Amino acid sequence: MSTIYWAGDSTVQFNGIMTFPQTGLGQVLSMYLKPEVTVENHAKNGRSTKSFIDQSRLAPIYDRISEGDFLFIQFGHNDEKKEDPERYTDPETEYRENLGKFINAARNKKAYPVLITPLERRNFEEDGHLREVSEHLPYVQAMKKTAEELSVPLVDLFTMSREKLEKAGPEETLEWYMHIPAGIYPYHPEGLDTDNTHLQYKGAVIYAGCIARGLKELGGIYADLLLDELSEKPYYGM
Repeated sequence: MSTIYWAGDSTVQFNGIMTFPQTGLGQVLSMYLKPEVTVENHAKNGRSTKSFIDQSRLAPIYDRISEGDFLFIQFGHNDEKKEDPERYTDPETEYRENLGKFINAARNKKAYPVLITPLERRNFEEDGHLREVSEHLPYVQAMKKTAEELSVPLVDLFTMSREKLEKAGPEETLEWYMHIPAGIYPYHPEGLDTDNTHLQYKGAVIYAGCIARGLKELGGIYADLLLDELSEKPYYGM
């Protein structure tokens, strides 16, 4: 069966005990997949499309990926950082060009690229509604244009995550993101109360469910990656 290779940032990466309880989407997606489907997670904290490529992190994926495999491409958070020239990309030029490099790498090896829009941050206004204008939006729009122009399937995690956040509200979603009380975890002794980007286990499972929903909606070979049981009843995160 196929392998899913995943290129992305900290919202996707595998976390060890030193960053616990932070959990990336790439750690938990396998819960929704058939046992014979494997995930090889190359995502890394702080990377943008530019720095991922510049640091030769695409090269080992290219060396290993083969015909019939999948390359999930999920970036945006760090491409936005204008203050950091090593990571920043203009959404309409370099960002789209870099997405094309990932897509070409997959297609050159007869693998299937899948674009995944960036996960929304937990940014609520005082009235309890999600902030209307997201800093992700230019990159979401650019990714959608790239998907259309290059005929690449796309999972719109950005839109689905905003829907989940709005429905659950500011209090419930504290458990999804890295809001950590002091004195609970040894590697966060002082706690965290402002991290609205990185996920705890519950949030990762919910948003991985959104990705599974997106794969199901794509149908065909993408839906075939999912557990058969998911076609019969709703699943966590949908």
